[in-house]
Amino acid sequence: MPLEIPKDKWPGSVRAVTIGAASADGGTRSKSITIGGQTTLPYLHFEAPTPNQPVVGIEIKSRRPEDWSTLLNEPWGDVMDDPAAWAKKAEEAGAGLLVLGLTLADSPEDAVKAVKSVLAASGLPLVVWGPGQAEKDNELLVPVAEAAKGERLVLGICEDKNYRTIVATAMANGHLVQARTPMDVNLSKQLNILISDMGMPKDRIIMDPTTGALGYGIEYGYSVMQRLRLAALQGDAMTQFPMLVTPGYEAWKTKEAKVGEGVPETWGDWKTRAVNWETYTALALIESGADIVVLRHPESVARVKAAIAELVTA
Repeated sequence: MPLEIPKDKWPGSVRAVTIGAASADGGTRSKSITIGGQTTLPYLHFEAPTPNQPVVGIEIKSRRPEDWSTLLNEPWGDVMDDPAAWAKKAEEAGAGLLVLGLTLADSPEDAVKAVKSVLAASGLPLVVWGPGQAEKDNELLVPVAEAAKGERLVLGICEDKNYRTIVATAMANGHLVQARTPMDVNLSKQLNILISDMGMPKDRIIMDPTTGALGYGIEYGYSVMQRLRLAALQGDAMTQFPMLVTPGYEAWKTKEAKVGEGVPETWGDWKTRAVNWETYTALALIESGADIVVLRHPESVARVKAAIAELVTA
């Protein structure tokens, strides 16, 4: 007797959002990527196919980071001193897009130079992050947005303290914004409403609900992302945005990934443990509905891309 699988049909869907502009669209990217567009929960292929598979981004910096694990020096080496060379190597490592993090030491001129060098070195779509302090973010991201007008960058990090400036420059120069809030469904909705009320087109907003690493609050982050996706499918217009999360940043600040000595022998090999921590954190978030995961180690990138390929064809 055949068994009929019960299926849900949802009234809402996630908006499809395109990052990066090719020459025909006014930019210089060799390709653009589209994320979102889902009409059901992640990977329930018997209800609906996955219209756009998750994208794995690689984080690079405008300057060699002093606070990254030494394990990350091994795969990247000297290119960490040159954002353009780092971008090329990240593309070779399989990145689907690049995430360039600016620093507090950067001047507006430094930031523009770094962004232009990365755009010249790689044709991948680009996300640009300020250093994470509202005033400095505004100081750097406005000239960056103007210098890269039409490239359809994603400008981050857009929070409640600085969204007005970043949204205004994104709208004026044809870019997108990464709307970040602490792990909370209502805060995510509130920031999306504020950004939309400024007139930002809804197909140029990406949610960043933040999360924790494996063993460091990932359960709550996972739950928030699930509830955001359920609300989107139920028709809540202010949650119908694709989600970007940063498992690389979260995983590489855990003790399990950072510490190679003075830990129990049962923790095993340091590098294996660290890469596993980043990989498993990313995979859990993809299962919860992440559209972009930003990673740091190329081995994690390869593993996560292989897992995504299995998920979307299962």
